[in-house]
Amino acid sequence: MSAVYARAHVLSCPTRWSDVDENGHINNARLVGYIQEGIYDLFCHHATAVRESLFPSGFIIARHEIDYLEQLHHGPEPLAVRLTVERLGRSSAQVEVNVCREPLTFMRARTVVVARDRESGRSRELTQNERRFLSAFMADTARGDAPTVGVQPTVPAQRVATRSGGGVVPSHGSRRRCLASAG
Repeated sequence: MSAVYARAHVLSCPTRWSDVDENGHINNARLVGYIQEGIYDLFCHHATAVRESLFPSGFIIARHEIDYLEQLHHGPEPLAVRLTVERLGRSSAQVEVNVCREPLTFMRARTVVVARDRESGRSRELTQNERRFLSAFMADTARGDAPTVGVQPTVPAQRVATRSGGGVVPSHGSRRRCLASAG
């Protein structure tokens, strides 16, 4: 199940008992799988991407940069895999992915996703429709003049401060605050 929040795409993703490693927490490699599931959901299952036949030859993951912030344990509550587009290139999008379960963010990643040409298997330039689609998931400050026609976020984001010890973690630079909440 996925949702659209203000300038973000969020996939609800359950953990599984089989994701747990010998240390009793979700294995780091499985956390990478959550990133990939979120990206696949945005690029291949989002209603606009399907309706407009965007990314017909798929995409290639060119890079993952990952910060593991907290240990994640299996539980009944699903994770929120929140994706925002930070930057668009000629053939690529840099996507920030946050894996959260309120109120914590367990992992933050920056992933470079490249549009793929079916015949050559290499990168290709993003189409105008693909750029418009992806720009709808950019923060206003990153978007500049990027148009958002055809894709409108529907649910406002809600920020949640994380309690650590006895105090509230400051919002500036906080690594563990979950930004995937919805009221």
